[in-house]
Amino acid sequence: MIRSKTRWTVASLDAAGEEQAVNLARELSLSALVARLLVQRGFGEVDKARRFLHGGAEGLYDPFQLKGMKEAVMRIRLAQERREMIRIFGDYDADGVSSTALMTFLFRRMGLIFDSYIPHRTLEGYGLNINAIDLAAEAGVKLIVTVDTGVSAVDQIAHANELGIDVIVTDHHEPPHTLPDALALINPKQEDCPYPFKGLAGVGVAFKLAQALLGEPPLEWCDVVALGTIADLMPLTDENRVLVRLGLEELRKGDKPGFRALAEVTGIKLAQMNSTGIGFGMAPRINAAGRLDHAKRALDLLTSSDDETAAESAFMLDTLNRERQLVVETIVKEAEKQWLDKCLACAESGIKEPSVIVLAAEGWNVGVVGIVASKMIEKCYKPTLILSIDKESGQCKGSARSIAGFDLHAALTECEALLDHYGGHQAAAGMSLHVDHLQQLEASLGRLADEWLTDDDWIPGTIIDLECRLSDASLEVLEQLEKLEPFGNGNTSPKLLLQGAALADRRTMGKENKHLKLSLRGDGKLLDAVGFGFGSLSDKLSDGADLELVGELSINEWNGQRRVQFMVGDLRVPHIQLFDRRDAAGSDSLTSLQKLIRKEEADTVLVLVPSPVWLDAARNSETFALLEEIRMVTYEEAATEEQTCTKLVLLGRPPSTDKLAAVLRFCPGIEALYAMYGESSYPVDKSEKPRAASRQDNQKHTSEAPLSRTDRKHFGHLYQTLRRVCPIQEEGAAERLAVMMGWKKETVSFMFSVFLELELIVANGNELELPANPVKKELIHSQAYREAQRREETEQILFADTQTFAGWINQQMDKTQTLTSQRGVEIS
Repeated sequence: MIRSKTRWTVASLDAAGEEQAVNLARELSLSALVARLLVQRGFGEVDKARRFLHGGAEGLYDPFQLKGMKEAVMRIRLAQERREMIRIFGDYDADGVSSTALMTFLFRRMGLIFDSYIPHRTLEGYGLNINAIDLAAEAGVKLIVTVDTGVSAVDQIAHANELGIDVIVTDHHEPPHTLPDALALINPKQEDCPYPFKGLAGVGVAFKLAQALLGEPPLEWCDVVALGTIADLMPLTDENRVLVRLGLEELRKGDKPGFRALAEVTGIKLAQMNSTGIGFGMAPRINAAGRLDHAKRALDLLTSSDDETAAESAFMLDTLNRERQLVVETIVKEAEKQWLDKCLACAESGIKEPSVIVLAAEGWNVGVVGIVASKMIEKCYKPTLILSIDKESGQCKGSARSIAGFDLHAALTECEALLDHYGGHQAAAGMSLHVDHLQQLEASLGRLADEWLTDDDWIPGTIIDLECRLSDASLEVLEQLEKLEPFGNGNTSPKLLLQGAALADRRTMGKENKHLKLSLRGDGKLLDAVGFGFGSLSDKLSDGADLELVGELSINEWNGQRRVQFMVGDLRVPHIQLFDRRDAAGSDSLTSLQKLIRKEEADTVLVLVPSPVWLDAARNSETFALLEEIRMVTYEEAATEEQTCTKLVLLGRPPSTDKLAAVLRFCPGIEALYAMYGESSYPVDKSEKPRAASRQDNQKHTSEAPLSRTDRKHFGHLYQTLRRVCPIQEEGAAERLAVMMGWKKETVSFMFSVFLELELIVANGNELELPANPVKKELIHSQAYREAQRREETEQILFADTQTFAGWINQQMDKTQTLTSQRGVEIS
């Protein structure tokens, strides 16, 4: 048994949904899996599904449905007529840079007089600031158009108004209670804005302004929209889906020098660009400029008109991104140390560790603290704030990331009295405050988390779209799944629960064997699966284990061949695993055990030995000195009380299946069983009865077919032979009949003992003869026969093939769980 890393939730369809899926599959020529997925995502109607799969620019909304759009268009056209100076005021992240680039393209096409301004993240911070507005006034700016910022700039816009500068705000962040007095404010999230889609990125709002001013959607700029939308983790649904899909098509054309150069440094071919390539290749490099230097470098790249300039800018951004990675790594280590120290202090004081992580230090780069917060969530799974402290002023600036169920923006709003400034949304936010308020902020946020979150919310969850089998993993199905792209927030790449997969083979790969490659069998086919970061599980998977895997289907292209593979995100083994070491030499059992069990796992292991003689011999061995922390007991000792172990080791052949089953009933928590019995140098208790032939014994006697000692027809065959040859000299009778019948002498001797016990043959002097009028008796009435039958059943199980033995073990554990449940019901 291996437990999953996350809490799985599998989506399901009711009867009506299943009917819709069947209809979709028929009408749109889709596989059952893809049709069910569309229904689950709200596209069960044929026309709706068709628009989702194939819809284009006709799915864009009228930009004038946005509140403030009419006023903004009129004011920009007035500036065009008056030849007024306009300043685009953007933000330093990828969405802000993309928005500024798009507005640059627009104003260039309109022939406006303009420039752009992006604040320095460290020196100026987020959003409009008084000094930047003063600089605009000095430059003769009459109109400021904000992109991806401004909805919270109440004081700053009031200052601009006093200086005679009009401000048009285009933003998509959550509006505060008090809105700025801008000439026009375009934000679909305004309470009284009728726009039908609220999920636009900042660059998406800028695109709608461009659409309104030009009278048609400028589809050639959708590539910039795709970059900002994906980078800002906006939902890829509704209008965003259309914009990003069209943007990817535009990107693949490779018309813009900036994107060509960016693709070159990321190592991704533009012709194959998808949302993953943007999110993990392009976006980090655009963001790196604002994090470590100035976002203008990224803006210059996106707006460049020649390849040479673009290549230089892309190279610089790639260098900055590498530096950013090193900075993040350093801060993460310092943050982990600070959090560990805080937890240890809480433990020493006997108090609960904070429910929300709030960490701050001098010198931490404000530009990367959001990434650090995300890394801490990966490790600890708690809402996290990472802040940098200014030594002179005591001011802290930072970023926060959240977990599912905890609304960061709402939580910060509850704590706004402690904050100088904050903004963001449910999953991510930025804030500034004085260092003196940090402790109180930590306590307040922790209290809110405890109130708002349930026990399940503290466990990372995985939402699974569909269950599938290996037969679903085909190129045809994968090609249909690709029609659901672009994937991202709100339209995630389908998470599948792969069932009916048995482990055929596995190996580790990559640096330090960190990754795992599996070969799975089921439904008459083989499928490769790759788990990045799962290399440590290689030794914890037993041969033939039944696996349940969560992940995604993907294409593996090699030497011109395209094959489907499964990318593993999580996995579990729902049954107890049998690690079959029965063919290992018994004299090496303790050494093998030492190799199997790590020292830190000693308290999870219970070793069973057949008898006290075995126990003494094992404990007196030199090898056991290295294993002295491991509990080692006999079957009788283990079957007296419940055992707290997850690994059970059978060292030496179990005395019987009955005794093994009895122990299993007292080990409800075991996840793995190691069978390590075979020939051994340890002494056997002489009081033990000789065992029946093992599978190894039978292999040694290839001249004789496998013979069951308790098969009735064999007894009948021998009895008929005795009727022909009796009376017979008792001495040597077993050897003689064994030769006649082609059996072993020991087998014939055993049958004689049963016949004698049942008085079916009798000894008369030196001879064996049949009684004249024997009383008919069943073989089961013989104690020797019953004992042999039990021994034979034990041998059949203990020396069965791995799959059969593993099945028997899990049957016993199922019985144990049933009994435990029944006891629980009786107690309740």
